[in-house]
Amino acid sequence: MSSYEVAHRTAGAGETAKDPICGMIVKKATALTSERAGRAYYFCSPACKRTFDDPERELKSMRTRVTIALTGVLALAVFRAGAFIALATGATLLTWVPVPALPWFTWGVWLFLLVTPVQFIGGWGFYKGAWTAIRTRSINMDFLIALGTTVAYAYSVAVVFFPDVLPVEVEERDVYFEVSAVIIAFVLLGKYMEEIIKKRSSAAVRKLMDLRPATARVLRDGKEVEIPAESIMAGEVVSVRPGERVPTDGEVTEGSSSVDESMLTGESMPVEKAPGANVIGGTLNRSGFLRFTATRVGRDTALSQIIKMVEEAQTSTAQVQRIADQVTAWFVPAVVAVALLAFFGWWAAGNFPQALLAFIAVLIISCPCALGVATPAALMVGVGKGAEAGILIRGAEVLERARKLDTVVFDKTGTLTRGEPTVTDVVALGGGSEPDVLRLAAAVEIGSEHPLGESIVRAARHRALDFPAAGGFEAIAGHGIRAKVDGRTVLLGNRRLFRREGIDTAPAEDAMVALERQGKTAMLVGADGRLIGAVAVADTLKPEAKDAIADLKSAGIEVAMLTGDNERTAQAIGRELGIDRIIAEVLPGDKARMIKELQAAGKNVAMVGDGVNDAPALATADIGIAIGSGSDVAKETGGIILMRDDVQQVVLAIRLSRLTLRKIKQNLFWAFAYNTIGIPIAALGYLNPIVAAAAMALSSLSVVANSAALKLARLSKS
Repeated sequence: MSSYEVAHRTAGAGETAKDPICGMIVKKATALTSERAGRAYYFCSPACKRTFDDPERELKSMRTRVTIALTGVLALAVFRAGAFIALATGATLLTWVPVPALPWFTWGVWLFLLVTPVQFIGGWGFYKGAWTAIRTRSINMDFLIALGTTVAYAYSVAVVFFPDVLPVEVEERDVYFEVSAVIIAFVLLGKYMEEIIKKRSSAAVRKLMDLRPATARVLRDGKEVEIPAESIMAGEVVSVRPGERVPTDGEVTEGSSSVDESMLTGESMPVEKAPGANVIGGTLNRSGFLRFTATRVGRDTALSQIIKMVEEAQTSTAQVQRIADQVTAWFVPAVVAVALLAFFGWWAAGNFPQALLAFIAVLIISCPCALGVATPAALMVGVGKGAEAGILIRGAEVLERARKLDTVVFDKTGTLTRGEPTVTDVVALGGGSEPDVLRLAAAVEIGSEHPLGESIVRAARHRALDFPAAGGFEAIAGHGIRAKVDGRTVLLGNRRLFRREGIDTAPAEDAMVALERQGKTAMLVGADGRLIGAVAVADTLKPEAKDAIADLKSAGIEVAMLTGDNERTAQAIGRELGIDRIIAEVLPGDKARMIKELQAAGKNVAMVGDGVNDAPALATADIGIAIGSGSDVAKETGGIILMRDDVQQVVLAIRLSRLTLRKIKQNLFWAFAYNTIGIPIAALGYLNPIVAAAAMALSSLSVVANSAALKLARLSKS
């Protein structure tokens, strides 16, 4: 038994879910189901299920039905025009129509023949949806359309073929075949255009799915064999040639290459891969041959996890939509009641034809299709736009919380800073030169595994300085290092080391204090008993960090920084970034507690961190924003996950969240307003059913188009 069958069979009778296509609320126990990536989805009608399972095939089928419906309506228009011409010239309709003059081929029969294909071929999807609605006891828009058009069609058939059974006297021309046909044509056309717009607007998931290669080459029994990519097992060795996509996540064991990870991480520059490096399934191998050991396969890969998150976010339910769903639950039965009241009211007034038209118009104008697509359409576009930009939003609730954010707290290391020390300053003293100071410091630190030492060696190599390895190496705990370089005794360390050696540090004091006030770690360099300079190292800021902080503050959001650094270093970095609230000397385990304190003070807090050691704080915050790239990104605890290691993405994510929620609210407002205004007008007899059908189709189309406009929104200032 598959996982979705288990979920379906064990679902309680009272459990509900949202149809991911039309947004209707359905009961899990009776709804149609489908499985994707191990997750069960529930549908209100066969049409919605077909659209989900095979959107291209359903779109083609819908195009056929639209063509039949529009052809029938066009034929009706030509037929009606011919009738007017015949009437104006004094001829009879049957002499105008090129068919044998048969006594039973009357006006009504012609209309019946033209409309019946539209009713039962073009409108077949509505009938199937209506039957499902009756069977599952959840009335949907298909039920309302099928009921309204069937009443118009059945009444017209009775007028033409069985006039004696009707409660009023009728003439054969008092038929509403056109009403039925035009309603079906308009609604189908509107739905078809909706699907086209939604298809164009939801390209993100399809693009991600297209990244999956169909086949892969693995080593089995010492031979390289080609197998379906989904058949790769963890631990197998996989080969990837230049120009091919990596089929699954793994660790490189052989070869070197540059890999394009832009579709997943947003980084435009290819990433160099060598043995020991991680590769992500779906990325493109550019230049060299690679072999790697598969570490994650199937639904556990980073790409599969990302696709799953995007799909879940696009079908999630916001609080504002839940309110709309509750209203819709009683809205549809109330509409049927209003339609019946209008019918019997007009009939009691002696106007049976108007009673029929009012009944049909109320059913058609009140179809909650605009309500159903209001949230899914905006979410689909917003979440898809974010995914294309490397911003993964977990769901609709995240969007709602983003609207209320007033405080963003950043972890410092690896978030606002690069996360690794870098040489920032080289100071020459006593007649020495900066290159000589850095060369001697690097010679002493060559082979060091300490991050500060590695940064000095890296800086010297970056400047193409030639330096030999040191000899006579002596580490002095708590002070620094002594070593021999080219026969010279070189010292690298703090003030205590130089005072111990009897070397005056006063000439360097002003420079050392200035560097330390900037939050940098300064080390003195001496040679042969003489002070020759100093080297300063710091965890440097990301280039975009300052602009990101400024953008948040200009949006009225308070910015704070959490760090385990000492107060002086933290304050220096805060001043450089323009952050006023600094929370320093915080242990990793205390970060969540600090978030709670901010929340207790009435703040709505977003926490931005690297998503690993900041996980408790990310989970505690109103919104956790995990920043960074890599194959573990899909398992972060954040509500928003940024694939790109770019702090500016935080600003874009908040803007996108607010824009998407604004679209949802706009859609729901206009959908409710449209129904609220339209129903009484229809009940009072001032709205022709054909006009109601056109208005209903345009309402749904406008909601989808309004959502699609989100793709054009500019998230960045540039």
